[in-house]
Amino acid sequence: MYWIWTLIVGAIIGAIAGAITNRSGSMGWIANIIAGLVGSSLGQAIFGSWGPQLGGMAVFPSLIGAVIVVLVTSFIVMRITAKN
Repeated sequence: MYWIWTLIVGAIIGAIAGAITNRSGSMGWIANIIAGLVGSSLGQAIFGSWGPQLGGMAVFPSLIGAVIVVLVTSFIVMRITAKN
């Protein structure tokens, strides 16, 4: 049951990060989950585990990390597609 909550919270964090950066249209729901999970790990590694926790993730550092992941990923994708 823990992994289901982790995936749900990761998807929500990824979707919020996509909405904040206005880049959610180019990403699907699987990419949102991945961005949320990777961003959560990145955010908690850089900023720590402060604030409320949901599904084993500290919400605010996870959201900041997910925004960073979405911005970097969208930048890389835009550079790759611009070359083609």
